[in-house]
Amino acid sequence: MQITFTDQAVDQLGKYQINENGELKLVYDSEGCGCAVSGVPTLWIVDRAGERDLRAEGTPYELLYEKKHEVFFEDRMTLDYAENRGYVLKSSGQIYNANMRLIDKRDTTAG
Repeated sequence: MQITFTDQAVDQLGKYQINENGELKLVYDSEGCGCAVSGVPTLWIVDRAGERDLRAEGTPYELLYEKKHEVFFEDRMTLDYAENRGYVLKSSGQIYNANMRLIDKRDTTAG
């Protein structure tokens, strides 16, 4: 999987010190959606990669994701940012989420 970040997305993500303190993860969040195939793409900031996390290529950020979520996404996608809407995950064929949330899941009690 490869992710292209637009300049607007890079500017917004830069506020979170991701490369210095944490990693960006793409999840297919199905919590509260009723079943595992009904979900929404969501961005998390996590302390570190989990045992089963894979890495998508991207500049300036690699993007973690779980193998089980790979089926919901294409090999090449773009992460953009739209003012007053949030992050936008899209590919050449579709928009996955035009108002994607970024949730900081880092352990704030550490270190």
